[in-house]
Amino acid sequence: MDADISLIPSLTPNQSGRVDSWPSEDGKLEELHSPEAYEMIQNHLALILGSRLGDSTSVAQISKIRVGQVYAASIMYGYFLKRVVQRYQLEKTMKILPNVAEENSIQQTVIDESRISGGMSPSHVMSHPEISNLPGGSISSGGFGYGSKVSRLRTYVMSFDTDTLQRYATLRSKESLSIIEKHTEALFGRPDEIVVTPEGVIDSSKDESIKISFGSLKRLVLEAVTFGSFLWDVESYVDARYHFVLN
Repeated sequence: MDADISLIPSLTPNQSGRVDSWPSEDGKLEELHSPEAYEMIQNHLALILGSRLGDSTSVAQISKIRVGQVYAASIMYGYFLKRVVQRYQLEKTMKILPNVAEENSIQQTVIDESRISGGMSPSHVMSHPEISNLPGGSISSGGFGYGSKVSRLRTYVMSFDTDTLQRYATLRSKESLSIIEKHTEALFGRPDEIVVTPEGVIDSSKDESIKISFGSLKRLVLEAVTFGSFLWDVESYVDARYHFVLN
């Protein structure tokens, strides 16, 4: 509310079958993140949208369940990113940042990026969806579009070992998990008919397809990441009084 940003309403198709009748708030959402954090968010967007990242007008017909999974996973990414940024800023202020800029190559950074966006176990957090399997192949898992410069924040995150990444990508409270579940259900509806096959793949035979532009998909992800960032702040604020966060 303070940022004057309207959350996306429940996804309901109009007469043409489109669900994205909301205004663009990308600029306002971007301003809520530091430049280095937003670069990490851009990498997350590139991981999801691939070569379609700059295509805002083309419309795709996509599985509603899969888009909901991307949304929930992006909330978790925003939660993780805010947690990492706080640690990074603390170590930067105390002048104890590790000298990792020269230790990690750009190639290794690209390879390891998927650990940040997708290395989350479903027991405590939302797992990153197999977004490359969306109907029509509309969303890919490639197309990072990295330049020649690796940001200090991303290099810093890449210096984490697997256990540290897992710990930072795990929700600290069941209350936050409940908020993510309820918020995602409010937006996409309750997936009562989700069936997982013996191979561990979601049976989408009863899934609803929605029509949405790639620009609106970007807006969905930006909102989700920002929601996750705010969730970390609120969880920390409330825990300072009620002490409900697990150690």
